[in-house]
Amino acid sequence: VYVAVLQSKSPTPFALESDEEGDEEGEDEEGEGEDAADEKEGKDEDDDAEGEEEEKGVEVQIDFADLVRRVVPVPMPVARYRFTLAGPEGTVFVGESKPGGEGVTLHQFSLEEREAKVFLEGVRRAAVSADGQKLLVRVGEAWRIVGTEAPPNGGEGDDALKVALRMRLDRQAEWRQMFDESWRYMRDFFYDPGMHGNDWDAVRERHAPLLPWVRHRSELNVLMDRVSGEMSVGHSFVFGGDMPKVEESVTGLLGADLVPDESLWKIARIYTFESWNPDLQAPLDQPGLKVEEGHYLISVNGEELTARHDPYRLFDGTAGQQTVLGLNDRPSSDGAWTVTVKPVDSERALRQRAWVEDNRRRVDELSGGKLGYVWVPNTGNPGVVSFDRYFFAQQDKQGAVIDERFNGGGLLDDYMVDLMTRRLRAAITNEVPDGRPFRLPAGILGPKVLLINELAGSGGDFFPWVFRQQEAGPLIGKRTWGGLVKSSVHYPLIDGGALTAPDNAVFDPIGDQWIGENEGIPPDIEVWQDARSVAEGGDPQLERAVEELLKMLPEGDDTIAPPPFPRPSRRPSGE
Repeated sequence: VYVAVLQSKSPTPFALESDEEGDEEGEDEEGEGEDAADEKEGKDEDDDAEGEEEEKGVEVQIDFADLVRRVVPVPMPVARYRFTLAGPEGTVFVGESKPGGEGVTLHQFSLEEREAKVFLEGVRRAAVSADGQKLLVRVGEAWRIVGTEAPPNGGEGDDALKVALRMRLDRQAEWRQMFDESWRYMRDFFYDPGMHGNDWDAVRERHAPLLPWVRHRSELNVLMDRVSGEMSVGHSFVFGGDMPKVEESVTGLLGADLVPDESLWKIARIYTFESWNPDLQAPLDQPGLKVEEGHYLISVNGEELTARHDPYRLFDGTAGQQTVLGLNDRPSSDGAWTVTVKPVDSERALRQRAWVEDNRRRVDELSGGKLGYVWVPNTGNPGVVSFDRYFFAQQDKQGAVIDERFNGGGLLDDYMVDLMTRRLRAAITNEVPDGRPFRLPAGILGPKVLLINELAGSGGDFFPWVFRQQEAGPLIGKRTWGGLVKSSVHYPLIDGGALTAPDNAVFDPIGDQWIGENEGIPPDIEVWQDARSVAEGGDPQLERAVEELLKMLPEGDDTIAPPPFPRPSRRPSGE
């Protein structure tokens, strides 16, 4: 927690104080009464002046020069603080979030005492009255109003407010308001003042007649989407809202491919996981679990399962629940055994990791171990993590297939492309005898190609554009999605729903043109993923990338060796 001293001549509020005892203390005490009386008299005068000042309005003076040098820490321990609230004069409330805690711990820091004391635990919401004398807090499900001078007793009690609010809602009126709000929202925040050539008043007049026929919140979303759609722009979304709640039952998944065989379901592939990665859970890939690829699934929780039925019918509601599977190594119930597993609610991460690793092994096989494979799932934090993980772990490779197919976007990346366009600068001898020298900068320094497809967009459009602009290598695959006008949610609608207003776009100041929007980034080499090749387990785009990259590798051995080792001249012996 920090405080800024606003005026350059004001002292720090936490100046050092003497911690020694002596005669000076007594002398101070003798004059204390007179000083206190003067102080009281002065305070009364100040109070009068303050009243006059409040009537006129308070003027706050801030010396901005060197303000950053007058920011000082409040004497409170380092912690995860979430907010501050003004308290009575000379105090401030500070909310601390603790690991595993319910709500926050509300501290009250006193400037005079220079310390913080716990005011209330388990606070979920808090607001201070205008005069700083009362605090409205929600602890658990109870609301209370407490004084700010001293900590209240406990978190709940007889003084809890009884809240029983009811609201009569005219949904048609609310939907009309949200329709008008969405129209103004796009008008006020859209990046192009000319609204892509639309007469925006005419757009409203064209769609407003449908409003009286809206009978569900989802229908309102469709109508607002049509209005936004007049822009013909990417990143224009409408979502959320006050929808009816429905009961949910999540189907459990085993992280495996099941195929019909001999009237039963056989486990064709088990998707494995990284034991150190908490985001990957594989129900069938656990130590000591008696289950292998090729085993048959005989029953689920004691109920027989055959290939005549959808296997997931018996997994309804089992996500995260202990589930008993009947298994056998042959298509019969004779000799079957049971194992207990905990199905997951999604196999996405497991299957994605398997796809990436299958691709990496395929590139390694097709190139005879010469090429690496790096997948960039998006241009946000997960994408950078994936890039760093694969790009620096394969720096012994002579080149790399960079795969941004299905890239979900995020930020406008140049970090990864900058790393990929660096060239050899130096090398370090390996401490292992006859070991390969380490190259600098780190990473794969050889030629690269970038795989793109129609399901890569936003940051996944900008990434290949920069890749080409920086001449990092050719683009192979299909034209990208084409959405480089950024979407932003500036505030929610009245019922909690939201929409985006694309508020800035990317352009090329050198080429004097907009980048990617409604066009995408075309490949240098177009390759289709034909259905037959994919069904047979092939990947034409990946295979073409390896083929083209192998042509780009320099001929001959790419190993580097140190120069002759130094042999310092020495004086002849005896001198």
